[in-house]
Amino acid sequence: MHNATTTPIPTHTDLHIAGRPAPAADGSRFPVHDPATGAAIAEVADAGVDDALRAVDAAYEAADRWAATPPRSRSELLRKAFDLMKNQGEELAHLITAESGKALPDARAEVAYAAEFFRWYAEEAVRATGSLTTAPSGGHHILVRLQPVGVCVLVTPWNFPAAMATRKIAPALAAGCTVVLKPASDTPLTALYVATLLEEAGVPPGVVNVVPARRSGTVVSALLHDPRVRKLSFTGSTEVGRVLLREAADRVVNVSMELGGNAPFLVFADADLDAAVEGALVAKMRNAGAACTAANRFYVQAPVAEEFGRRLAARMSALTVGPGAAPGTEVGPLINAAAVDKVDRLVRAALERGAKALTGGAHSGGAGCFYTPTVLSDIRPDDPILREELFGPVAPIVAFDSEEEAVDCANSTDMGLVSYVYTGDLARGLRLGERLESGMVGVNRGLVSDPAAPFGGIKQSGIGREGGHEGLLDHLEAKYVAVDW
Repeated sequence: MHNATTTPIPTHTDLHIAGRPAPAADGSRFPVHDPATGAAIAEVADAGVDDALRAVDAAYEAADRWAATPPRSRSELLRKAFDLMKNQGEELAHLITAESGKALPDARAEVAYAAEFFRWYAEEAVRATGSLTTAPSGGHHILVRLQPVGVCVLVTPWNFPAAMATRKIAPALAAGCTVVLKPASDTPLTALYVATLLEEAGVPPGVVNVVPARRSGTVVSALLHDPRVRKLSFTGSTEVGRVLLREAADRVVNVSMELGGNAPFLVFADADLDAAVEGALVAKMRNAGAACTAANRFYVQAPVAEEFGRRLAARMSALTVGPGAAPGTEVGPLINAAAVDKVDRLVRAALERGAKALTGGAHSGGAGCFYTPTVLSDIRPDDPILREELFGPVAPIVAFDSEEEAVDCANSTDMGLVSYVYTGDLARGLRLGERLESGMVGVNRGLVSDPAAPFGGIKQSGIGREGGHEGLLDHLEAKYVAVDW
């Protein structure tokens, strides 16, 4: 282990290939930093192309045996992984906080959420059922079998390093696929921990391989051009997603993509304002706003806009900002200085255009990548801050008059991951659930994520679904056999 500080890291820091730690072929390593202090907490092996292809070798070698493993056996191994993650939850939460900066309560919640994907897909592993029917002509029978798609490349982001890993690994393993995981270079330690945990649960060597890499573009491109790789599952920005789609097209690789979000949060005058404010706090401030599902644009009906803004500002200004592991911290740092600069640029520009800061509105100052929780009012519907995914603790509020106006504003984006609606009229909530252009809608809820539900977006927010039964199907191919007897 090559820790850059004396902080104990509860996982190895090499590549994880064929069940063993391995250095990069060229010996390269890169530092992992604590966003709260900027200090290096570990050095991790930096995979190159040769390392990535070694991981594919391992996954391919293990593929047939894993696909032939009885579904009940795969199920039981995933259930063991769930139990282990729950039992080791506190250790894993501290690791997540150390490398991502998120507040420890957020990290604990992430561990609980991440573990649930193992439990859900332990149950789904035995449900990959096909069908047998008679052709309408009566001339033959139609037998449909669901088979594993094959070796999967999984690319995960930094903001939920455990949950994004398990949300991809669990359905792949349940379906009988083997995987090569390329985690974000900001947060590779959690992925290595998860891989070790899975093998502790009994998952055979080579089924799960992890290749941290700073040379992300080169490494992922090599993986996608290996003929043994049959699927890419990516979570990240729409910009990178477009690049990977072009790469995947070269060999027509099966893809699932969970891309950027720009979630609208609609509050109508008949809503329970206390509930709407609490829901807004959850939708906005989970992981300090660094979530693809984070509420990004707040549209509040004019009669209650001022009161909603006042109440939300009071709640956000009372949040405790600090290092993620410090007692009482509710809002940790952003992931790096570039993230802080982006949020600060958008807020400053909005203020220059006439917006008013009800709370916050500036960089926190001092060391670390902190930004003060901010609520902005008097935002114009065409303000650029409404067009970019903030990924930070900022809530811009726009007042609207009619339901039609609210829907038009909410849909005025090329993203479509999730929308939130608060109203006292259930019929309106369900009506908007149909009209809003997003893959998910929360009606009087500020949290929609659930392992049992299909997670994903429309428009430029993605392709395919993770979670639910749909997440299992995304890792299976339907094979039709025409047969007579």
